[in-house]
Amino acid sequence: MSSQEEILSDGRFSCIARDPRFWEMPEKERKVKIDKRFRAMFHDKKFKLRYTVDKRGRPVNYTSTENLRKFYALSESDSDLSESDSKERAVKKRKKKKAKAKGEADS
Repeated sequence: MSSQEEILSDGRFSCIARDPRFWEMPEKERKVKIDKRFRAMFHDKKFKLRYTVDKRGRPVNYTSTENLRKFYALSESDSDLSESDSKERAVKKRKKKKAKAKGEADS
């Protein structure tokens, strides 16, 4: 097999190295940036599907939220907000659990 340098030095394929259509996409630009309005899709149960087999029938163990994280990213300003929001949600859940536990203990 020929090396990459030999292929690019060939006159027929030399334009490939300069043509931006054939450049590899930078990793920063691969993910679509979304704002805080759509951040619920990362943790909402409506968007979560559990796959047991892939498209060829082989067993797999992953969810659709992993695919969402693979293709979408929160915008920079919203990622800070999402971390603080997730902490707030955790605190609210704890408060709800404590309130339910107290309600059940009283009855």
